[in-house]
Amino acid sequence: MTSTARKRAAFRRLHETGCFVMPNAWDPGSARYLGELGFAAIASSSAGLAFTLARPDNGVDRDAVLAHLEALVSATQLPVNADFEGGYAVEPAGVAENVELCVATGVAGLSIEDSTGDPASPLFDFELAVARIRAAREAIDRTGPDLVLTGRSEGFLVGRPDLDETIRRLRAYREAGADCLFAPGISTPAQIRAVVEAVAPAPVNLLASSIPAITRDEAEAVGVRRISVGGALARVGWGAVARSARELLDGRFAGLAEAMPHKTLNELFRDGRGSE
Repeated sequence: MTSTARKRAAFRRLHETGCFVMPNAWDPGSARYLGELGFAAIASSSAGLAFTLARPDNGVDRDAVLAHLEALVSATQLPVNADFEGGYAVEPAGVAENVELCVATGVAGLSIEDSTGDPASPLFDFELAVARIRAAREAIDRTGPDLVLTGRSEGFLVGRPDLDETIRRLRAYREAGADCLFAPGISTPAQIRAVVEAVAPAPVNLLASSIPAITRDEAEAVGVRRISVGGALARVGWGAVARSARELLDGRFAGLAEAMPHKTLNELFRDGRGSE
């Protein structure tokens, strides 16, 4: 079995029982560090990547994202789940083509969103959204059949916080071939439980930054199988930089004492270890 096949099999097993935390890396260094800490899998972050390039979330093109995913996969021995936004296409055929390219990067999973980027009509029409998931599933089955497909419904993030419509979409995505379901932005235990029960027995991903007071054990108790953090870790880093930079501007340097030691980072990256 190849390294990629092992990662995909391991990632799929993680979704079968229990609840695991899947932090989102934003560059190869963060991917390596998160792997060293002992997580079982990591994900990419479209926002985290965009911010490193001085661009807004959803402001990075497909080819740059594919190169980024290859770099993350090479930086860690863990399975990597790709935040593949909306598949970088509108029509199902384009989504399928791009999903095949994503599979070729060696990722163990990928997600497809149903948001359009248009504030006036922020979600794809229902039938088109389902067809896009079905096209992604068919592309995966042709090129990387063990890869985990996550269907995301973005209503709570784009100004359409309709739980019934979100559940309708997630159920349809499950029937269209999604292995895992994700409604980023749901933020109460009642909403989480409703989603979990509606799509059972399919696993559900929870975005922790939408409900930061929850613990993994509490999420597991309501049936969540996977927890991710989106761009939150990258933003935590930006928060530390912002605080320290403001101190520098004022001629104070105490914040620099919180930096990770130079020696620690050198040792982490010295041998260049990545994927097998």
